[in-house]
Amino acid sequence: MADQIQIQTMNQDLEEPMAEIMPSVLTAMSYLLQRVSETNDNLSQQQRISGFHGLTKPSISIRSYLERIFKYANCSYSCYIVAYIYLDRFVKKQPFLPINSFNVHRLIITSVLVSAKFMDDLSYNNGYYAKVGGISREEMNMLELDFLFGIGFQLNVTVSTFNSYCCFLQKEMTMLTKMESMFLEPSLSFGSSFKKKLLMTLHEEDSLSTHHNKKQLAVA
Repeated sequence: MADQIQIQTMNQDLEEPMAEIMPSVLTAMSYLLQRVSETNDNLSQQQRISGFHGLTKPSISIRSYLERIFKYANCSYSCYIVAYIYLDRFVKKQPFLPINSFNVHRLIITSVLVSAKFMDDLSYNNGYYAKVGGISREEMNMLELDFLFGIGFQLNVTVSTFNSYCCFLQKEMTMLTKMESMFLEPSLSFGSSFKKKLLMTLHEEDSLSTHHNKKQLAVA
């Protein structure tokens, strides 16, 4: 609980600088989730069907879906980092339910919902999130419960874990910016202030990186 309060406090302090880089954070998250979804689509191993699994692949892209949630959910910026952490916990605890193109959208909206309820003092109800996510309230209720059991109700995120994932996403953002500068007109812009303003304990990065390499959601 103390870590949650500390992250909430830091999120308030970081509201302005985070607003500048959130488009890039969402781009990095969507890129990672797209990569792991496409990889798992091609897996030959048996994959269990769950409530998160759609009959068809949604027509909306992962990036557009995240941008839609960001536009309408109005949750704190840290919720998206925490939601990504929850997704990582889910895939590790549910190895037979890998993220793929058929379940990624439902997993995203559910992880953001759970994160917002845990992290923010005020959040929209399940009916509102259901409309944002394009599903029914009943399905949203069911997915929330399935997700909570899927992560073993492990909702607390320590400051060091939060920082570790921020480091990882920052590296992905840097890589994507370099890629765009080489092949496209640069559209991902974020200053060097990211490390100073978003990461709270950068000196921990070296000690955490070895451990975190085993945890990264989208590492192939």
